[in-house]
This record gives sequence, structure tokens and C-alpha cells, in this order.
Amino acid sequence: MAMRLHDTITRGLREVEPLEPGHVRMYTCGPTVYARSHIGNFRTFLFEDILRRWLDRRFPRVTHVMNLTDVEDKIIRNALADGHDLKTETAPWIRAFFEDLETLNVRRAHHYPRATEYIDEMVAIIERLDAAGVTYRSDGSVYYRIAAFPRYGRLAGISAEGLLAGAGGRVDADEYDKEDARDFALWKAAAAEEIGWDTSLGRGRPGWHIECSAMSMALLGESFDIHCGGVDNIFPHHENEIAQSEAATGKPFVRLWCHSAHLRIEGEKMAKSLGNFATLGDLVATGVRPSAVRYLLTAAAHYRKTVNYSDDSLHAATESVDRLADFNRRVRSQQPSPGEGDAEADDRIARTRTEFEAAMDDDLNLPEAMGAVFTLIRALNRDLDSAPLTTVTHRRLVELLDEVDDVLGVLALVERERAGPSLSREEQTLLEARQAARATRDWGRSDRLRDELAGRGIVVEDTEAGQRWHRC
Repeated sequence: MAMRLHDTITRGLREVEPLEPGHVRMYTCGPTVYARSHIGNFRTFLFEDILRRWLDRRFPRVTHVMNLTDVEDKIIRNALADGHDLKTETAPWIRAFFEDLETLNVRRAHHYPRATEYIDEMVAIIERLDAAGVTYRSDGSVYYRIAAFPRYGRLAGISAEGLLAGAGGRVDADEYDKEDARDFALWKAAAAEEIGWDTSLGRGRPGWHIECSAMSMALLGESFDIHCGGVDNIFPHHENEIAQSEAATGKPFVRLWCHSAHLRIEGEKMAKSLGNFATLGDLVATGVRPSAVRYLLTAAAHYRKTVNYSDDSLHAATESVDRLADFNRRVRSQQPSPGEGDAEADDRIARTRTEFEAAMDDDLNLPEAMGAVFTLIRALNRDLDSAPLTTVTHRRLVELLDEVDDVLGVLALVERERAGPSLSREEQTLLEARQAARATRDWGRSDRLRDELAGRGIVVEDTEAGQRWHRC
């Protein structure tokens, strides 16, 4: 089955057919680095991570670009207030973003371009738009005339005529709502004392939308395969990207547009502007596990459906993660019995792989894919209660679990969480004493030592491969 994704511009499923055979080129809108990203932002970033991981499994080559917006109104305002240049102002937020990627086990993009590194490319595109006759100037700024692009509004499903009503006004700020859409700024004039660049367009700085067009086309070409973001990026940001890119090049900009739904908290969209947001650091500080956050934001609902963040949904995600991790640990700690394989178990494993892959190929349906995995876990846990797997079946199951987590990405997080800080010398001595007590069948002492370790926050489990421990 070919991989298909929901394309926002056609409102239907489309097969992923790279423009360059075997090589998928993908651009994902990254953070605006004026503050720490909240977990609503990570709903989108994690959807894009799952997509990237599945593309890696389906195609010989993937090139993934995620931008860092390090110049726009809020950043400039903060920099001026703090007495910083842009690099100094954004450095801690860029560092925090990469720390959060590591905490959530997000696979790194191949390129993280910063807008301030692509000013020349932005100016070149604006000059091409000038030559195409779709721009005009006012007070030193350069604007895109959306009336010159008849297809404007197609991505968002809004008629261009409706958008153009009263379009004599212009919007200079990066921060505006779709109700205020007008001709948008490509280049914003800046006074000598303001943050800006001296270019052939005059002194100024780029508008938000031109940044992504310049970075994506510089690294992926004037036409590429997949462009992603949250649904809030559809209009006006992605709509404007299409208009300016296609007017400049005369070519289709992007083949497939993919957008993820919002994360909600108590029924409202999570957003800094609403004051109801939480950062990953906030959650981890209260004891929330990154593995549960990752599972909740990727597998609790399809990426095009809203996820509601609550204690109940987080608890359910935690249980799902632990169920998978406990089964994985059980399988890997088991000593398989000799044999070529168990026909029934092998059939279940093969069927689960087929169902998992089919669900992922069908618009990245990770919740359905994980449903197939948990059905297998339920069946094989019963089998393992009665007898170990044969060597061949055991190997096939381990391979499947590795393939599943290569996409899901939670098992390494669980191991990190359960290991916690390393053992102290005294804790290690207690564990060794308990192991010795079990070896001599001194069950009373073994139980007392386990209770003492539990009091120190260390949970001990007895497995066929010996005792294992993790911190609560």
C-alpha cells in the first residue's frame, strides 16, 4: 500500500510521490524564538516528528528542514527592552527549544536555518516579485498585492473576493488575525537607529511570511514535496507563502500541505495569548513524564483531531506507555526456548506488522496502528504466562517492537525515566544484599530489603533474567 497523506489544499488523501524519485523533501514551520515553546506547539512538532520517522522508513532519502524565526515584532520589542542584539535575545530560547526536543526524543531535522541568515535570499525573492509586478511601495516598505494572485485563498478555502473586500488597508505587523487580512508586508522599513539591514530595498527587515519562502526554497528547491504546520499556520502564513513563492518562480510551490489540529486545555486552544499554556519544563517539574506527554500528543488522537490535555488524558497516556514498556521488558528479559517458531504467534506478529504499516500509510493513523500493537500484547501476554517463546518467534517479536518504537519513540524515554539518578553506594549494597538473599531462598530478608528500597523510591522487580529496578 502506498503512503497517503491528507492534503489541505485539495481536502483529500494524496499519495506521497516525491518530485525526485526516492527523495522526500519536507519543510516544517519551527518556533518563533521569543519565549519557550509550550506543549501546544509541541503537538505540531511531534506530529511532524512522527511523519519524519515514517518517511524515513518508507523512502530511501528524506531531507527535513525546520526553520527558526529569530526576527519579528515580538523579538525586536523584547530585544530593545532588554538592550540586546537579536542573537543575544534569541540564544536562550533556541537553546531551550533544543533541550525540549531532546527531552521528548524528537528526531533532529537535517537543517535548522535561522531567518537572520537568509536576508539576501529574501531580498532576491522580493526583487523577483517586483519584476513580476505584484508589489508596491509605501513609506519605504514593500507590500504584496494579493489582488494580483487570483488563486489566493485556495489553501484556506476562503474566496479571494471576500478577502479582498476593503483591501485598501495594509497590515504591517506580524501579529494579526485572518479577519484583518489585507496586502501584506514583504519588507518593513526601519529607521537608522532601529534593528534592520541595509539592502537594495532600503534599510529594513523582512516580513514574517517571506522568511519561510526564502529558507525553504534555498534548502529544498523552488518546488518541494511536503510543507507542515499547525492549523493556525494555514491562514495567513501558508497562504501568503504560496502567493509570494509561486508569483516569484512561476512554479507550484509545494506538492502536499499537512496540518495538525490544536491541543486544547479545558476545551480551549492552548496559547500564550490566552494565558493557559504550559511548557514542557513546567510539566516535568510537577512529575509529568516526557514519555506520557509524547504519547498523549501523538497517539491519543489522530493528528488532524483535537487533543484535550487533562489529568485523565495524561493518566491514560501514562498507562499506555507503561503497558508497552512492561511488555517490551518482559519479552527482552525472557530466555526463549529452542525452536524454529510458533505458527500461531508468528501469524499474529506478521498480521500486526501489516496492520501497523497499513494504518501509518493511511494518513499517519498512529492511534489505529497502536491499537493493533496492544491487541497483540494482550494475546501474547497470555501465551507468555504459559510458556516462553521459541527463539525464532522471540526474534521476530523483538524486531517488531523495535520497528514500532522507531516510529513511536517512547521506550528510550521510559528507560531514562525509570533509571533516574544512578544508585548511591548504599542503595547498590542493599540491592546486592537482596539478590544474595534470594539466591539463598531467604524470602523474609528479601522482602524486607525490597521494602527498604521502596522507601527510598526504588522499585524492584523480579524477572526471569534477575532483579531489575527503577525509581518511582
